[in-house]
Amino acid sequence: MLIRLKSRNRVTLPKAVTDAVEATGYFDVTTENGRIVLTPVQLSRADRVRARLAESGLAESDVCDATAWARSDG
Repeated sequence: MLIRLKSRNRVTLPKAVTDAVEATGYFDVTTENGRIVLTPVQLSRADRVRARLAESGLAESDVCDATAWARSDG
């Protein structure tokens, strides 16, 4: 199958390719001998939370600090 690299380094995976692997929204991306390799990854709920935190610019320490503040008396 031939696919095209679009603007901002985007590619669309053909349905036949995504149907051939276990349903997932995430792929581990590596390179091997000049090839791009996508490996389907199933993320745990905690992994999804960490990914959302990273996207928002929050660190786990920010969440810990906020939780400690919320649990405190004051």
